[in-house]
Amino acid sequence: MSRKASKKRPVKKKVEEIEEEEEELEEEESVLSPSFLLHMLFRPKVLLILAICASGLFFFQKLKNQLPDLTQRKEYQIETKNLSLNPAPPHYVPIDIVDQVIKRSQLPEKVSLLDQALVLKIAEAFQNHPWVQKVVSVQKTNTVVVEVLFRKPAAMVELKQNLYPVDNEGILLPSEDFSVSDARRYPIITGIRSVPEGSAGSPWGDLTVKGAAQLAEALGPYWKELDIVSIEAPRRTTAKLVLDDLIYRLITTGGSEIVWGRSPKSQRRGELRVEQKIGKLEKYYRDYGGFDRPHGPYEIDIRHWQEISRRPLKQQSRQRSLIRR
Repeated sequence: MSRKASKKRPVKKKVEEIEEEEEELEEEESVLSPSFLLHMLFRPKVLLILAICASGLFFFQKLKNQLPDLTQRKEYQIETKNLSLNPAPPHYVPIDIVDQVIKRSQLPEKVSLLDQALVLKIAEAFQNHPWVQKVVSVQKTNTVVVEVLFRKPAAMVELKQNLYPVDNEGILLPSEDFSVSDARRYPIITGIRSVPEGSAGSPWGDLTVKGAAQLAEALGPYWKELDIVSIEAPRRTTAKLVLDDLIYRLITTGGSEIVWGRSPKSQRRGELRVEQKIGKLEKYYRDYGGFDRPHGPYEIDIRHWQEISRRPLKQQSRQRSLIRR
């Protein structure tokens, strides 16, 4: 009998433990009950703390409204025309670029250095200008210093006797910032039949323009010494184009046509690299004294890995509307 009794004792212990856990749960529920919370809330100490917090907030707002507005103090204000660009803009960017930004974004004549939104306002004003590719930073010191990455002109697109400046990605730049002499410093892209889809600062919207602008940037340092006057864009043969479909030609001062091939950004296997093609152009120029000698103009194909092919062009070849240097 004693053995049986000893076996039942653990069961009794378990029952007691369960009862204790239930009592604890009931106590926890009572602590979280609305009546208990209300009781705690209306205790004198709790009410005193709440009253002090509410009074402090009220008097702080009252005091804040009575303090002078320091943003209007002269010592904290600067003229927007004195915004500093660091580093200084490149030579091809208009010298009045800061004034243009102020005018386009309608910034006030004076701004306060205490304005918490000032950095964002200045950054947005510069980012919205068509010459600006990216705002790197805006810093407040005793003035405002802006670091900007500017777009760089790569070429001029000839369209209906007008020239439209673009950067190396085919982004349209403000034409009014270029004089006739400025425009003639850059390669000319001909054969474009599309018109810009947007205003300055927007992509042209034609992959042919983008590819030609990339080529113009690659040839920039060699343009004048090789007597090249323009890049001739290919005709569109399909509505859907990819960069690898486009074969560009270079036109020389004497009317010779150099079959360059695809854009420098082309991923087509077997296409010569830009430096290889430029090396071929330089060697040909040295060997013959120019691309139009001795009895040019010629069609010169530099796309092959080894040789350069050449054939005479007919003298009655089509007239080209080019603006020469």
